[in-house]
Amino acid sequence: MRAIVVSATGGPEALTYTDDHPDPEVNPGDVLVDVAASGVNFIDVYHRMGRYPLSLPFVPGEEGAGTVAAVGEDVRDVAVGDTVAWSSVPGSYASRTAVPASKLLAVPEGVTAEVAAAVTLQGLTAHYLTHSTYEVKEGDDVLVHAAAGGMGLLLTQIAKLRGARVIGTVSTEEKEILARQAGADEVFRYQGFADAVRELTGSGVHVVYDGVGAATFDESIASLRPRGMMALYGQASGPVPPIDPQILARNGSLFLTRPTLGSYIATRDELAWRASDLYGWVASGQLRVHISERYPLAEAARAHEDLEARRTTGKVLLIP
Repeated sequence: MRAIVVSATGGPEALTYTDDHPDPEVNPGDVLVDVAASGVNFIDVYHRMGRYPLSLPFVPGEEGAGTVAAVGEDVRDVAVGDTVAWSSVPGSYASRTAVPASKLLAVPEGVTAEVAAAVTLQGLTAHYLTHSTYEVKEGDDVLVHAAAGGMGLLLTQIAKLRGARVIGTVSTEEKEILARQAGADEVFRYQGFADAVRELTGSGVHVVYDGVGAATFDESIASLRPRGMMALYGQASGPVPPIDPQILARNGSLFLTRPTLGSYIATRDELAWRASDLYGWVASGQLRVHISERYPLAEAARAHEDLEARRTTGKVLLIP
């Protein structure tokens, strides 16, 4: 089968394409899927770099969608020919992958396989951030960093569905247009955004959703109102250095959390709830999925280069 393999961690050049990789084993409880599209996410970059170590060699990618080709023993609710999607399952940068049936999500009518591959991991993340990490309420002020990226566009739309005023940060005028089209009420550049946020809101925002990390952390803290929540869900600009917890006291008894998706889809019921909401919004048109780039699987290195250089907006897919 066609696949991307990482034999040694490093830069984008570590993503090596092959067209004769062995098909994955289908163990009891697994489902073999012909991959229609794989989502590209920053966690794939962290795995490639070794920041989040995996055993070498490995096939990267944790998100995708496609058609069921075969089912293993003990699989009951999935049939050959079904359209399915998944997230948080390694091995998605390939033309075929084996996925535990417990992790599979049925893709409903009205949602294409490509859209499912584009929305599942980031959409589930946006759902838990806005519904569980900090439950966004009507009238809340919400700050979303990288508001024109795949995560930012989804966070903006879902926070608006819950009645929030959304403030976004972006780096260019083009990205500002995309953020506003997604529903952002105000959009600022990164330079000095904390002062702009406090001038706009008076007391600061209720929650900051920050996937940027080191470059935005200090100003994110300064953007919060007393007892506000800092949800640091990523580190695209690098990890945040160690901090003195007293910074939370000095800025108004703040809350700081570093959530991950796995903790919020730990049970099948929770995964099903989040996916049902997510796919329902997509099918009804309440949530728009912006796919900015589709790369052939063999060009995975270029996809990573563009993602890391912030040359992309919305979601990036690999097509095997």
